[in-house]
Amino acid sequence: QAQLVESGGGHVQPGGSLTLSCTASERTLMSAAMGWFRRGPGKEREFVAAISMGGYRTSYKDSVRGRFTISRDNAKNTLYLQMNKCEPDDTAVYYCAANSRSVSGAVYSRDDFYQYWGLGTQVSVSS
Repeated sequence: QAQLVESGGGHVQPGGSLTLSCTASERTLMSAAMGWFRRGPGKEREFVAAISMGGYRTSYKDSVRGRFTISRDNAKNTLYLQMNKCEPDDTAVYYCAANSRSVSGAVYSRDDFYQYWGLGTQVSVSS
């Protein structure tokens, strides 16, 4: 079965940076729109960022826009989330996801559009 595996999580101080990676076990998963979601303590899972299958279009949650950058390297079967100027409210388990039913050029912010999910990586932002 196809799998997505996140890595790069950890502890960072406010204002610091982290880069999350998501690697697909099968190249077919990279022929899809992808996204990052997160679940903070006591919160519902929420959209963070999304990218179209070709990487030409992106979208972001308002609170991370300008701080986070989503990107992909399909040749490496890898999705990235560059997190800059991290804030305590960014503390969460971060999940990558793939939508194998993507429309070309589309980005997806609803989690029910995604079929494949990683198990998550913890990001903790505190002093």
